[in-house]
Formats: sequence, structure tokens, C-alpha cells
Amino acid sequence: MRYFVVFLFALISNFCFSQNDSIVRNIKGTVIHNGTKLPMGNVHVINTSRVKGTVTSPSGTFEIGAKVNDTILFTYLGYETVKVKVTNDWIKENPTKIYLSEKAYVLDEVVVAKYNLTGYVEVDTKLIPVSDDAYRYSISGLKAGYEGGEYKPGAIAKVLGSISNPADFLYNVFGKRPKEMKKLKEMKKDDTVRNLLATKFDRETLAALLEISKDDIPLILQNCNYSEYFIQTANDLQIMDAISACYEDYKILKKNK
Repeated sequence: MRYFVVFLFALISNFCFSQNDSIVRNIKGTVIHNGTKLPMGNVHVINTSRVKGTVTSPSGTFEIGAKVNDTILFTYLGYETVKVKVTNDWIKENPTKIYLSEKAYVLDEVVVAKYNLTGYVEVDTKLIPVSDDAYRYSISGLKAGYEGGEYKPGAIAKVLGSISNPADFLYNVFGKRPKEMKKLKEMKKDDTVRNLLATKFDRETLAALLEISKDDIPLILQNCNYSEYFIQTANDLQIMDAISACYEDYKILKKNK
């Protein structure tokens, strides 16, 4: 009987702990500059597991909803991005301190091309080079157009082939990542996340939010037939919207297949 009581107590305790782990609580903290030890305001704090975000106050403090094992991302322009797992200790011992360090940049020689502009728009637009690989094609039944990459006879055939054959092209991109791709809708709803991505060009934050490798993002866009020029120059918000649009079209085509 004594062993049964001990077993029952252990079972109830484990159940209570597991219940507590699943509860979303507001966790607090302060972001601090690792060098000066001063608080940092306007740092983006993103719960990548729940796709919710906030920014630190002028005194460096933040509060965000999270549960145990959620991943919190701290990012600020010019600083190393920090990812932290939410633990029971953090929830019980609120608040905590997060330290950010400045990125070390090594600048190579930069050559600035000179354009002798005339001041006349019609003339100057012809003097400044533009990419010639950003051609887009629209397909009946789909809201968005598709970029065909380099302008050559096979470009439009490549677009139509990839869009009409999700088994060969798009399934490998989206079909194996349903959990990650479902986050796209939540990312588009959160203004804090959108404002952050609009300032980013490094793909690190977007990769962390989607829980995919940073190197996978160009491959996804190539499979969606976005041009190399777009892939290289778009900010992370534009990249997110491009992946989201391609994913929505993929779902339509998959459903009708």
C-alpha cells in the first residue's frame, strides 16, 4: 500500500509539472549591452515558437508570453542575434538578463560605380543599369505572378513546369515542412515581426522563425522561380511574402491535383 501511495504521488506530481509546462506565461527580462553593461532599448524580442513579438523599453526591459521550451530570439541591427530556450527556472525566477554583443565586421575594398546623371529622368533611367533577369509571368487562376529568371525561350516553360508539377518541384520545398510553413500566416499578422523583417537582409531571423536552415531560403525561392536578382536584393519581409504566396499557390494546386 505504501508503494502504491508513493507511485500515485509521483504520477500526480509529473502530471502537474507537465500541465505547468504547457501553460503560456508572461516572462520578463532586461536586454543589456555586453560591453557597456547598459540597458538596450528597441531590441526586437520574438517568440519564434508562437510567432509573437515585442520590443524592449528605453530601460531595456521586455515582457512576452511563452511556455517552457519556447525559443526567444533577440535581435538588434549591428548586433549578434541571440536565441534562448525558455526554462522552468526562467519562468519561476523572473526576470532574467540577456546580453547582446556588437558584430565584428571586416570591410573589403568597395568600388563605387559613378553615373554621370543629366537630371532628366527619361535619360537617367537609361544610364543606370537594371537587372534583366526579373521577368514575371501570370497564370490564370493564381493571384500572383511568377518570375522566370533569365529571359530566354525556356524561361516561361520552366515557370509553367514547376507550377503545374508540385510533386516534382514544390512538394520537396513545402510538403515536408507543413509545421514550419503554417507559421507564415502568424508571421504576416504580427506587426512587430513584419517591422523587424523589413529591416533585415541577412535571412537569419527569417530562418529562425521558420525553423529552417538559412541556406534553404535561396533554394526555396529558386524552386518558386524567383529571379536571382530578387533573391539577392529583397529584404526579409519581401522574402517572407514571396515564400508565403508561393506556398498558398502550392496548396491550391495540390488540392486541385
